[in-house]
Amino acid sequence: MTNPTENWSSLTPGEAIKLQRKMASKVILRDDLPEVETVAGVDVGFEDRNTARAAVVVLRLADLEPVDYTIARLPVAMPYIPGLLSFRECPVILDALSRLNIQPDLLLCDGQGIAHPRRLGVASHTGILTGLPAIGVGKSRLTGTHDPVPDEKGAWMPLMDKGETIGAVLRTRAGVKPLYISPGHRISLETSIRFVMACVTRYRLPETSRCADCLA
Repeated sequence: MTNPTENWSSLTPGEAIKLQRKMASKVILRDDLPEVETVAGVDVGFEDRNTARAAVVVLRLADLEPVDYTIARLPVAMPYIPGLLSFRECPVILDALSRLNIQPDLLLCDGQGIAHPRRLGVASHTGILTGLPAIGVGKSRLTGTHDPVPDEKGAWMPLMDKGETIGAVLRTRAGVKPLYISPGHRISLETSIRFVMACVTRYRLPETSRCADCLA
C-alpha cells in the first residue's frame, strides 16, 4: 500500500498549504464512531532538528488501564513552518500506529483538530490519513477566541474563529488552566468533550495524554 506521506519531503510550503486545504474538505464533523472500547493517546516530540519521535499508548476506556504501547522514530519530512507542524508529525504517528498489536477505536492527539487556521491540525490530519476517529487535545491555543471559562470541572466555552465554532475551551479540573479541545475527524465537538472528560481522573490532562507523554 502506498504511504501517503512518502513524498512530503519534496513539498514546498505553498504545496503543503494547498494539500492541507484539500484534506480539510474531507474532515467529518459528525459522530461516525464504532463502539469505543479502546482509546489511544498520541504524543510527538523531536529528539533533534531531524528526528521525530511518536509515542502511542492504548488504554481500555472502561478503566483507563494501558493495554498496548509503542514508540517510533523517523527523520522529519520538512523543516518547522508555523501552521504546517502536522507534516512533521503525521509520518511518525502513522509508523507508530502500524506497530501496535491493538488498534484503538479513538485517537486523542496532543495538538489541534480543526482548531487550526486551515482546519487541519494534527488530529484532523491523522484522522484523514488513517480513517480513525480523532480528537485534538491542545494544551495551548493556536487560533480563535473565547470567553472566560467558569472555574469548575467540566465547564467549557466555545472556541470561535471567523464566526465558526472550531472547538471548546474545557476546564478539566477546577483551579487549573483549561485545555483546547477540537474534533479531528469522524466525531462531533460535544462527543469530543464527553470522551476527553471520560479520560480525566484527578489531573489536568486526560490519562491518554499523560500516558503518552510519560512514554515519550
